[in-house]
Formats: sequence, C-alpha cells, structure tokens
Amino acid sequence: MKDLPGRRLLLVHAHPDDESINNGATMARYAAEGAHVTLVTCTLGEEGEVIPPELAHLAADRDDTLGAHRIGELAAAMRELGVTDHRFLGGPGRYRDSGMMGTEQNHRPGAFWDAPVDEAAGHLVEVIRSVRPQVLVTYDPDGGYGHPDHIQAHRVAMRAADLAADPAYRPASGAPHTIAKIYWNRVPRTVVEDGFARLRAEAPDAFPGIAAVDDVPGVVDATLITTEIDGSDVAGAKTAAMRAHATQVAVDGPFFALSNDLGQPVFTTEYYQLVRGTAARGDDGREHDLFAGVPEPTGAPGAQA
Repeated sequence: MKDLPGRRLLLVHAHPDDESINNGATMARYAAEGAHVTLVTCTLGEEGEVIPPELAHLAADRDDTLGAHRIGELAAAMRELGVTDHRFLGGPGRYRDSGMMGTEQNHRPGAFWDAPVDEAAGHLVEVIRSVRPQVLVTYDPDGGYGHPDHIQAHRVAMRAADLAADPAYRPASGAPHTIAKIYWNRVPRTVVEDGFARLRAEAPDAFPGIAAVDDVPGVVDATLITTEIDGSDVAGAKTAAMRAHATQVAVDGPFFALSNDLGQPVFTTEYYQLVRGTAARGDDGREHDLFAGVPEPTGAPGAQA
C-alpha cells in the first residue's frame, strides 16, 4: 500500500466487538488525527450469544448465520470510529470462533484455537509488511480473560511481529518490517473499581445485574500501566461503535452489558502496557501517545524498515 499517513497503528482482535469495547476511543482518536488505523479480526464471532430476541435465529445452534451478520455489524462500528482499513485474518471465515475454553467448539474444523500459530501468523505478516505499522496493539498472554481465541490472537500477533521482521521469512510477502512498539490491552484495577462504583451510584437498575471487577478483561495493578489514551473527546464514537454490535452489546449511556445482562462501565480513557519498544513517559510517569518516541517516517510505507 502506498501513500499512507506517517503514523500507522495495527490492532489485532479475536472477534467483532472486541475492538470497540477495548480500543474504540483509541481507534477513533487516532483516525480523527489522521493516523492510518488497521484492524485485523481473527474470526467472525460465530459462537457468540445473541441479545435481541428477534435475531436469536442467527445463533450457531440454529441458523448458524451469526458470523455473516457480524461482518455487517463490524463495518458499521468502523464507520462510527472513522476506520476504513478493517480486515479478517486470512479473509472472512478463514478461521472460526472457537467458543469458550473447554467446549467442543475448540476443536471443530477451522477453529482458530486449533490453527497452527505459524500458519495464522503468516496471514498477518502480509498485512504488517504491507501497512508497515509502527505500533501494534493486542492482548496479553491470557487473552485478557482466558478465551481461547483471545489467547490465540495474542500468540499469532506476537509471532507475526517476529516473522515480519525476519528478512529470511517469505521474501515474496514483502520487505521485512520491525514494529517499533507493541502494547497489550490493560485496565488498572483502581479504575475498574471506580467505574463500578459509579455504575452502582448512577444506574444500579440499568441492567438485571452488575458484573464483577474480575469480569473485565486485562485488569492489572496500576503499576503495570505504561500508557493511557484519553478518549473523552471521542466517547460518543466509542459508544456508537459498541451499539453497532447489537447482537452482542447493549449500551445504556456510559454503561453496557453483554449477553449475560451484567452491567459494566464504558471506559473512554484506555490503558496499555508497553511490552516491546522504548517508553517515552511524561511527567506523571505514563505515556499519553502510542506513538511517543517513534520518529515519523518520510516517504512511502513500502520504503520503510
């Protein structure tokens, strides 16, 4: 790809909706600032539970057409975030949602959890060498909360980052490229606790129940957070993107619930742990820009290393 902006951000997620919940504010902010934001989604989310009763027939145990429907939801969410480059790993439907850990769906034909990591990573290498991002965002080794597709997305993203930088790996897929900074999605425990306290105070009856702090993916001690991105100016874009995933997410103001009907806070400041690259921290000890310390390149992306 040619004539891309100087700043290029790649996010790797397991299912449609993960990106909006975890990184919607970050994506909207950088898209609005003119950065090139690329989303790679690893499955269609075929095994998701469906919230609206009128769409219940889409579910895997009925018509099994949820994946195709979620392609449209993801496209609508990306329009809300201003992101124009969104892709599925290996093409739509190449890998199937693996269901929750320990279920028979983990090993169905095409399940992402069963895919050889190097094979799946090869598809991502092609994207990396084409777009040549300076920054990659994905999950921690546990996938945030232990879902097999999230764990596999982490493995694939980290492996692809290594392979993309290796000149000996598939030269025909493009010139090697080293990603300068790699981040994992995180949320400080104190921030999550404050969010739930706000939910209990402001909207205790918005949903049938309230989730627990440990239901939020990626909760860690604040000392592990290296980077926070203030998305308050694009909060509306994030919640609109979450609403676009209507089969999976119910939004009520600054709160939301998944199919379990347990309320959670929407976080418009999003948090990260830098795991590869050099942090450029501010006076408060944290970065406030994923591209902090990364020189902005000149020329076409294809010429950058």
